[in-house]
Amino acid sequence: MASLEQKRSARALVAAIILLALAIAVVIVSLNTGTIRLSPASIWRTLLGGGTSDEQLILFDYRLPRIVITILAGIGLGISGAVMQGVSRNTLADPGIIGIHAGAAFGLILFVSFFRTMEGPAALLIPMFTFAGGVVISIIIIALAYDRYKGIIPIRLILVGIAVEAGVSAFTLFLSLRLDEDTYSFTSRWLAGSVWGRDWINVWALLPWIVLIVPIIYFRSRSLDLFALGDETASGVGSQVTRNRLFLLGLAVALSCASVSMAGGIGFIGLIAPHIARRLAGPQHRHFLPIAALVGLLILVSADTIGRSIFQPNAIPAGVVVAAIGGPYFLYLLLHSKPNTRRNH
Repeated sequence: MASLEQKRSARALVAAIILLALAIAVVIVSLNTGTIRLSPASIWRTLLGGGTSDEQLILFDYRLPRIVITILAGIGLGISGAVMQGVSRNTLADPGIIGIHAGAAFGLILFVSFFRTMEGPAALLIPMFTFAGGVVISIIIIALAYDRYKGIIPIRLILVGIAVEAGVSAFTLFLSLRLDEDTYSFTSRWLAGSVWGRDWINVWALLPWIVLIVPIIYFRSRSLDLFALGDETASGVGSQVTRNRLFLLGLAVALSCASVSMAGGIGFIGLIAPHIARRLAGPQHRHFLPIAALVGLLILVSADTIGRSIFQPNAIPAGVVVAAIGGPYFLYLLLHSKPNTRRNH
C-alpha cells in the first residue's frame, strides 16, 4: 500500500514538473506574442528593469496583466471543475455546464449596468457581483436538487443546473440588449471569453480569491475522496456529507465566479482539466488537484496566445479557442462516460 502511494506521489510530481515547464514556455511565447513583437532578449532585459520606455509599456502595462489574469483564472477554473466533479460524483460536471457561469454572467450584467466600466477601483467589485450572481443561481439549483430524505442528489444537481443555466442565459441576454452600444460591446466580448484590456487592478481583484480559496480546497481533499465512495459509505466513516458538500460547493462557486469575472465566460476548462489531471496523477484529490490547476493554467494561457497570434491583427477571444477544443472533447466524454455515469447513480 505504501509502495502504491509512493508511486502515485512520484507520478504526480513528475507530471507537475513537466506541466510547469510547459507553462513557463507558453508564458515566454505569450510575452512575445502581439502586434508588436519583442525578442526574448528584450523581454528578459525589460523584466530585469531595463528596456526602452515602449518595451516597458508593452510588457508591464499590456501583456503581463493579461497573462497573469489567464494564469490565475486557469488555476481557478481547473480547481473549481475538479471540486464540482468530486461533490457531484459525475465526471461530466463543470461550473459552466451546470449554470454557475450563467449566474456569474448575470452578476456582471448588473455590474456594468451600474458602473459601465471594468477600469479603476470599481473593478475590485466585479468578483463580488459575479460571486453574488453565482450564489443566487447555486441556491436555486441546490434547492431544486435537494431531497428531504436523501439530501442533495448528485445527478439531479447536474440536470437541474443545465436547465437553470438555459433560463438564466436567456434572461442575461435580454438584459444585455437593453444596454447602450459601448457597454453591450464590452459585455459581448466578456461573454465570449476575451481578456483584452485587463489591467493590474483586475489582477489584484482576482488574486485574493485564488490565494485564499485554493489552499482551503486542497486541505479538504480527503472529503472529496470520500464522496467517491457514495454518501452512505462516507457517512459511515464519519464524514458530514451534506455539510461538506455544501461547503465545498460554495468554495467552487466562489472560485469559478471570481475567475470568470476577469477572464470572461470561458467554459470547458473545468471539465477538461480534472480529466487530464486524473489520468496523469491518479484518483486521489491531493495528487491531482495541483495537476488540474496547472492544466487549467496551461490551457487558458495557450488559448489566449493562440487567439492573439494566429489571427493577427484581429485577435479572437480565448473562450472561442477553448470552446473549439472543449466542445468535441465534451462529446467524446459524453459518449464514453455515459455507461459509467449510470452505474454510479
